[in-house]
Amino acid sequence: MPTPIINTSNEPLDEIRTERLRMAFRGDIIRAGDPEYDSARSIWNAGAARRPGMIARCTGVADVAAAVAFGRENALLTSVRGGGHNVGGRALCDDGLVIDLTRMRNVFVDPSARTVRVGGGARLGDVDHETHVFGLAVPLGINSTTGVGGLTLGGGVGWLIRKYGMSIDNLLSCQVVTAEGQCIAASAHENEELFWALRGGGGNFGVVTSFEFRAHPVRNVIGGMLMFSRTEAFDVLRSFRDFMLTAPDELTAYAALLHTPDGAPVVAILPCYCGDLAEGERVLAPLRQFGSPVMDAVQPMPFPVQQSLLDAAFPHGHHNYWKSSMHHTLSDEAIAAIVDQASLMTSPLSAVVVEYYAGAAGRVGDTETAFPHRQVPWDIVVVAHWTDATETPRHRAWARGVVQALTPWASGGHILGALDADEEANSAFGSNLPRLAAVKKRYDPTNFFRVNQNIKPS
Repeated sequence: MPTPIINTSNEPLDEIRTERLRMAFRGDIIRAGDPEYDSARSIWNAGAARRPGMIARCTGVADVAAAVAFGRENALLTSVRGGGHNVGGRALCDDGLVIDLTRMRNVFVDPSARTVRVGGGARLGDVDHETHVFGLAVPLGINSTTGVGGLTLGGGVGWLIRKYGMSIDNLLSCQVVTAEGQCIAASAHENEELFWALRGGGGNFGVVTSFEFRAHPVRNVIGGMLMFSRTEAFDVLRSFRDFMLTAPDELTAYAALLHTPDGAPVVAILPCYCGDLAEGERVLAPLRQFGSPVMDAVQPMPFPVQQSLLDAAFPHGHHNYWKSSMHHTLSDEAIAAIVDQASLMTSPLSAVVVEYYAGAAGRVGDTETAFPHRQVPWDIVVVAHWTDATETPRHRAWARGVVQALTPWASGGHILGALDADEEANSAFGSNLPRLAAVKKRYDPTNFFRVNQNIKPS
C-alpha cells in the first residue's frame, strides 16, 4: 500500500491501533503519564527537550519494523534514537513517535575474520569492551559514550582515522528497516546504492538496526594529553599544524583550547599513536619537547582507556550546541582568529577543537562514499557547553560567532554531526547531494524519515 504523507498534527494516538502495536511488540511502549516517560525522553543534550506522543523502545529488528509500520499507518512524525549523544536533538520529536534503539547494544566479534557486528543502539564503549579482548579495534570516534549509529552514518572521525580511515571506510554491511517496514541488507554487493548513501548520508534512508565493521589489530596506543598555558596558544597551534603535516599515519592528534577543571585557560594537544610503541615515543618526542608544557600526561595505555579519556568532559544532561568549520589549509591568520575567538568563550566548559584528518581517510575519493570532504583535512569544531538553560542565547551566539570569524578561510563544508538546524544540508553533503536525493526518493519517497539532517527526495 502507498505510504501516507506524514503530518505533524497533535491528534491523540488511536488507542485500538496502539494496542495492536503492543501485541506485536516485545519492547516497551511508553506514553506521557507513564512512570518511565520523563527518563525515556531524556537525552544527552539537555538543550533538546521534547515531548513525544509515544516512545517505542525496541528489543530487535521485528520491534523496529512494527514501530515503523505503526508510524506510517498513523501518519505520525517519527524520529529515531540511537545510543549516544545526538547533539542536535534530532532523536526526539514533539507529539510524534520515537523509535528507540537504546536496548539494541549487542556486539559480536569474529576474531578470525576480524569483523564485528554491532547493534544500532550500541555505544563506542560497548564495541571497545568486546573487541579489546581479541586485541582488535574498530575505527570509531573519540568518546566512549558516543553512539555508533549516528557517528557512522555521518562519516565517523576518531582516534584511528589517519591509519585506518573513517568509520564508513571500515563498514562492510548494514541491516536496514526501510520506510515501508521491509528489512533489507546493504553492502558492496547488495543494495549497493543504498550502501553508498548510508556511508555519510545520515539517518535519511531507514533505521539501521545493525552495522558490520572491519576491525584492526590495535591493543595498546600512546595517548593522553599535553597541556600548555593559553598565552602560548598561537605558537602551539602553529607548531601542531606544521608537525601534523608530515606526521605518519599511525598518529592522529587533535588540539583544543579549553579550561582546566579549576578554570585556567589552556591549549591542549591530544595524541593517539597506534603503531609500534617504541617508534611512537620517537615520533612524539618533538611535539612533547615544544615550548613549556604545564602538563605532560602522554603515555602508553590500552586503546579503550584512550577512547574514554574525554568522557568526563561530556556528561549527560548538560546543554550543548556544536558548530563546525572545515578548511583546506590552516593559515597563520586562521590560527590567530581561532585563538582570538577562544578568548571570548562564554563558558569554561566550552572548547574550540582543531582536528586534522588526511592520511588513510584522505586517500578515498569524494564520491566513493556519501561523505564529500575527503580533501578538506582540517575541521574546527566549536563546542558550546553550559549548565544553565537561561544562558542559552549567549552561548549559542558565541559558537556562531567563532564560525563566522573563520569564514574567510573556510571551505564552506561541515561535519554532519555538528550541522545545526540553521544550516542547509548541502553544506554537509556537498556535490553528493543530488545522488543522495535520488537514493532518498527510491527508499523513502514521502520523506517519512525527516527528523534528521534532512535530504528531500529528488
